[in-house]
Amino acid sequence: MLGRTLAVVCLLVVAGCAGLPGGGASTPGATTAAQDATQVFVEDESGDPLGNVTVEVADTQSERYTGLSEHESLGPNEGMLFVYDSEGSHTYVMRSMDFPIDIVYIGANGRITSIHHAEVEDDNEDLTGYDGVGKWVLEVPYNWTTEHDVEVGDRVRIED
Repeated sequence: MLGRTLAVVCLLVVAGCAGLPGGGASTPGATTAAQDATQVFVEDESGDPLGNVTVEVADTQSERYTGLSEHESLGPNEGMLFVYDSEGSHTYVMRSMDFPIDIVYIGANGRITSIHHAEVEDDNEDLTGYDGVGKWVLEVPYNWTTEHDVEVGDRVRIED
């Protein structure tokens, strides 16, 4: 199962490089029909489903920088998936955000490495940094992870 998950994610990254659905050819913050088709599934250690979200994919530096800051809100099962070429340390902030979110770091092995519940900041000065290690970062509605019993170590599967 993990091999299939990683293969799907690798295809997603390759598609992004080729300008295919899920790629970096879209306007930051805009939802397209192709991006709506990308689903992220979270499963517990036993493979039991915990929840899934439809995500926009941010796989360019510009898209990752803008993130959800141009959105007014997220639906209950919507989010954004940030894609990197390789696993690394990242810090996310709530720059120009109007709503709180959960920030979920996912390692190259498809396992959740950390979860943060990020509140809206009063201004864009002295922003709180939410650190983690991952090849992917998933942003979902605030407390989505709590409501779905998602924990560090759970598995993530991406389908385009």
